[in-house]
Amino acid sequence: MKILFNILLVFVFLIAFVPAFRRFMFWLLVGRQLIKEQKKANRQPQRREGDVRVERPTSKDDSSRFKGGEYVDYEEIKD
Repeated sequence: MKILFNILLVFVFLIAFVPAFRRFMFWLLVGRQLIKEQKKANRQPQRREGDVRVERPTSKDDSSRFKGGEYVDYEEIKD
């Protein structure tokens, strides 16, 4: 039990006081996943700034299209 405590204590001191070890631990825990996500984002086609792309459904069924709603009366209240 004492050996496990000593190993844990050394590990905590390394993380607290050794920046190189801290960067390595961050890379192990987070960095690899971050790099993987960046590569995934770079594989997607790049668009120029300001380009707009509108995707429309290719459905031929016009009966399901929204044609409007009901008219609702309202009263204007003046103070």
